Amino acid sequence: MEYTSSDLSTKLKLLGVEVASFGRTADFWFKRQFDGKDPEVKSLECRDEVSGTYRRLCFSADGSKLMGGILIGDAKDYSKMLQLSKKADLGGNDAAGLTYGRPPPGAANQEAVDGGDGTGLADDDLICSCLALSKATVRKTIIELEAHTIPQIKKCCKAGTGCGGCVAPVGEVPKLLAHTLKKLGKAVDSGVCTHFVYSRRELFDIVKVKELKSFDDVMAAAGKGADGCELCKPVVASILSSSWNDHALKGGLDQIQDTNDRFLGNIQKTGTYSIIPRCAGGDISPDTLIAFASTAKKYCLWTKITGAQRLGMYGAPLHQLPDIFKELVDAGMETGQAYGKALRTVKSCVGTSWCRYGQQDSVTMAVSLEDRYKGLRAPHKFKMAVSGCLRECAEAQGKDVGLIATQAGYNLYVCGNGGVKPVHAKLLANDCSEEECFKYIDRFLMFYISTAKHLQRTSPWLAELEGGIEYLKKVVINDGLGFGAELEAMMQRNRMNFH
Repeated sequence: MEYTSSDLSTKLKLLGVEVASFGRTADFWFKRQFDGKDPEVKSLECRDEVSGTYRRLCFSADGSKLMGGILIGDAKDYSKMLQLSKKADLGGNDAAGLTYGRPPPGAANQEAVDGGDGTGLADDDLICSCLALSKATVRKTIIELEAHTIPQIKKCCKAGTGCGGCVAPVGEVPKLLAHTLKKLGKAVDSGVCTHFVYSRRELFDIVKVKELKSFDDVMAAAGKGADGCELCKPVVASILSSSWNDHALKGGLDQIQDTNDRFLGNIQKTGTYSIIPRCAGGDISPDTLIAFASTAKKYCLWTKITGAQRLGMYGAPLHQLPDIFKELVDAGMETGQAYGKALRTVKSCVGTSWCRYGQQDSVTMAVSLEDRYKGLRAPHKFKMAVSGCLRECAEAQGKDVGLIATQAGYNLYVCGNGGVKPVHAKLLANDCSEEECFKYIDRFLMFYISTAKHLQRTSPWLAELEGGIEYLKKVVINDGLGFGAELEAMMQRNRMNFH
C-alpha cells in the first residue's frame, strides 16, 4: 500500500477557545491557500465582535467549491464544513451563506438539511467517521436489511464498531433509527434493552419509589428474564449507585459493574490498567509525590501528569492491582475514579494562596467540591473546575460545573464540556456564597442524574431540556417545582453512604 497524504484538518480547544482548520487538500496549508495570495482561491471572512467569533472560508475562483477554512471561537460547524470541502460543489449552499451562517436558499430550518431526523446531517454526510459510512448508507441498512436495533445495525453495516460514539444513546445513529422507524410505521423502542421496556429515567423513578437495592430486585420489579445483558447491567448499576451509593463491590453489585468500575482502573489497549489516584484540586504534598513515585518505580509503571491535574501510572497488569492499591491507600491515597461515569476531577488554579490576581481561595474550594461529590455516579462522567478570578486559568466555563471567583463570591456555570463537541457553559447564578454554591450544585447534579439518558452528558441534556437554562434556573435557583429540599436530601444520602 502506497502512502499518499494525510488530512491535516483538526479541531481543538486552546485556552478555552474553540479553533478549527480544514482543507480540501494539503495545499490549503502547505501552499497557504488561506492567506489570500493564491489567485485561484477567493476568501470570505466573518468577524463577530459581539460573540467573539471569526471564520474565514476559502472557495474556488468561481465560488462553486469550498477549498478550506479557519474557525475561531465557534467550531460547531467543523464536521459539516470538513465534509463539504471534500465535495464537488457546495451541496445547495452558497458561499456567503456558509460564511455568515445563513441557511441554504429555501431552507427555513434544520429540517431542510437533515430531513427532520435531528442529526443535522445531509444524506451524504458521514454518520460514522470511523468506518466512513454516510447517513444514507445506514438508513438503507435500516430499511432494506430490516436492521431495526443498534446491534443489528452494527452487525449489518459495522456502524458503531469503531469508537462507538455514533451509536451511543445520545449519538446520531439512534436518532436516525428512531426517525426512520417512525416513518416506516414501526414501533420505536425507548427501553434500555430487550430486558427493560423502560427508559433510564423511568427505571430511576422505579428504583427510587420502590426502594430497590439490587439488580435482582430491579429485574423482578421491572424487567424480563433473569440474567440481563451488557447493556442493562451497567445502567442499573449506575442507577443503584446514584440512588443509594452502597458499596459497588459488595452484595452482588460487583457482577453488574463495567470492568473498569469493578477493578477501579481504566483498561488500556494493551490489556493492562491505568491507575489515577485522587488529587483533589490538583493539591498534592511532597510526601504523596514520593509515595506515588516509589510505587510506580517498584512496579515498573509509566507515569504521566494528566490533563486534569492528576498523576497517572500506566501498564499495571490485573493481578498487581490489589498490591498497588494497598501501597497507595497506605500512603493516604484513594482511587480518583478516572475510569467511571462519575465525578472525575475538580481542576483549580492557585487562587489567593499565591496569585496576585486571585479573588477567592480556589484551591480550598476545589478540594471541598471534590470531597463533597467524589464517588457520585451519574449517567455520564462529569468534571468541575474553580478559577480564582476572571482570567479563568482553570477553564471553568468548559466544565459540567464551573465556578469563577468574584469579589463577592463565585459565578456558577453549568453544562459545559470539551472533547469532540466542545460546549461553552451557561451562567446559572451570580456572586454565590460557598453555601449557595453547594446548595445549587447539589440540586443541579441530582436533577441531572434523575432525568438524563444513559451516557448523556450535561450539555446535550440541557439542550434537550424544554425551556433550557431559564427552566433550569427555575428548578435549581428558585425551587420552582418545589422539590429542591428533596434533591438536596438525595445528595446528602449519597455523601453519607460514600465508601
